[in-house]
Amino acid sequence: MFPIVFQIGDFAIHTYGVCVAIGVLTGIFLARYEARRINMDDEKILDLCFYIVVAAIVGSRLFYVATHFSYFASRPLEIFMLWKGGLVFYGGFIGAAVVAIVYLWVYRLPLGKVADIAGLVLPLGHSIGRIGCFCAGCCYGKACDMPWAITFTHPESLAPLNVPLHPTELYHSLSNFLIFFALFLVRRVKRYDGQVFWLYILFYGVARSVIEVFRGDYRGPTVLGMFSITQIIGIGSVIVALAMLIILSKRARESVQNG
Repeated sequence: MFPIVFQIGDFAIHTYGVCVAIGVLTGIFLARYEARRINMDDEKILDLCFYIVVAAIVGSRLFYVATHFSYFASRPLEIFMLWKGGLVFYGGFIGAAVVAIVYLWVYRLPLGKVADIAGLVLPLGHSIGRIGCFCAGCCYGKACDMPWAITFTHPESLAPLNVPLHPTELYHSLSNFLIFFALFLVRRVKRYDGQVFWLYILFYGVARSVIEVFRGDYRGPTVLGMFSITQIIGIGSVIVALAMLIILSKRARESVQNG
């Protein structure tokens, strides 16, 4: 659609990067607000956000490079060209999770409460970032004849040109916003710490696994000739989330019964 905000000579501001930056800043603002609302040290949460952002960018890019290894093997310098798109959410999530766990252990912060903040922040920031995907044409969908199909015409778009496609970038954006909205309501009536986070993992895993069916870009090697790696991770995360919600709910009931 609009891969470049403006360009002067060889210098260009890419819409993808602008949307990712807005998503990150919005997420940090919301994380600080939530930390203050539940009486946590918001300065420590801000520091954690910085480390998470760096780890998420590195992890998401490495995951993308790994699933497109043959392409980047002959173009190693393009690994660093983030403005062209190519960030895999689950790779970023894994990188961010590792860094966050270490940070929480060092500063003795409550895992469940911080996880719930993350569960609220992530879908909102992700929703905004996906608008950047749409503008750049990455993460595009399969050809379709639906009334809402999108046709990319900009010569620098990463999507196939002049072909009606599923607007999977917008599917991702909308689903993430709906997840955020639902969890924004749940957070005030949650029964135990960690509930918001695991509901996020559950909802996102379902949405991502379904939307993968409509993706038309290269998804890396498949499992059983049917499922993409991202789909397998999504399905696995749904199973883990359901198990954790059952376990934590049971613990919460037992805690109430035991006084």
